[in-house]
Amino acid sequence: MRRGNETSMEDFILLGLFPEFSHSGILILILLLIYITAFIGNALLIILIWGDSRLHTPMYILLSQLSLIDLTLTSTIVPKMAANFYSGTKTISWIGCGTQSFFFLTLGMSECLLLTLMAYDRYVAVCNPLHYHIIMNFRVCLQMAIGCWVGGSLSSLVHTVYPMHFSICGSREIHHFFCEVPVILKLSCEDTSIYELVVMVTSIVLLVVPFSLITASYTAIFITVFQMNSVKGRRKVLATCSSHLTVVSLFFAPNIFIYMTLSSSHSPEQDQALSVFSNILTPMLNPVIYSLRNKEVVAALKKVMGKCPSSR
Repeated sequence: MRRGNETSMEDFILLGLFPEFSHSGILILILLLIYITAFIGNALLIILIWGDSRLHTPMYILLSQLSLIDLTLTSTIVPKMAANFYSGTKTISWIGCGTQSFFFLTLGMSECLLLTLMAYDRYVAVCNPLHYHIIMNFRVCLQMAIGCWVGGSLSSLVHTVYPMHFSICGSREIHHFFCEVPVILKLSCEDTSIYELVVMVTSIVLLVVPFSLITASYTAIFITVFQMNSVKGRRKVLATCSSHLTVVSLFFAPNIFIYMTLSSSHSPEQDQALSVFSNILTPMLNPVIYSLRNKEVVAALKKVMGKCPSSR
């Protein structure tokens, strides 16, 4: 019998999205449409933010990073899934699986950190407005963005390299539409209980702690908002905060369920449904959520489309 590190180099088999569903072609077509919409929406938002000097503020710079994460996340998952479907193959190489897992984890962990920093930005803007431009200057904002990417990449590297070296026994079928650490662990014939505990601790650090900090930030924000005398100012703050809170809810709710509950408590179908919602549908909704109630973004879009006169 070959050693575990040799058998791990063989290809994996991605069973795809709901493999028992008889109309999988329709699902792939719908997901491709969602992917194209998400790609265009996030790319347009990035172009608007960096192309309009009025949007060169910490809030929008961090928002552009969120759009970049969403754009890259969907591109990490959907094209490979669609390519497998149309080619009739379901395989993904060991290197391809590890690469996909690395990028997925990097983007997911970076988004956890970024959403927390976006909440902190709103906290400073509302609760400490006089010192906002000192605390949240361009240099600090840039350091925040770089920190999110570096922190996500380093943590992802550890959680990609280590589990990919577990030996695989028997079937190499992955009951998912992309490579993810929890589903890879289910294929291992080794005792992964210690590493699963590490994953749980990491999930607490990267999900519960950020969510708690976001909750604390918005608690302070709402206390400050309800003490405002200006109704107009109160509505403006609540409109901005409601967009971010919606995105936070869409991100944290499914991921906490997937990574912080026992794998035996939910089926592969439930994991796939939540993954579609969190990693494909939500990136399409985020640009819409941030644009609908944001006058600055709408004004920038109208300017690009020539619907309002250019500023002199």
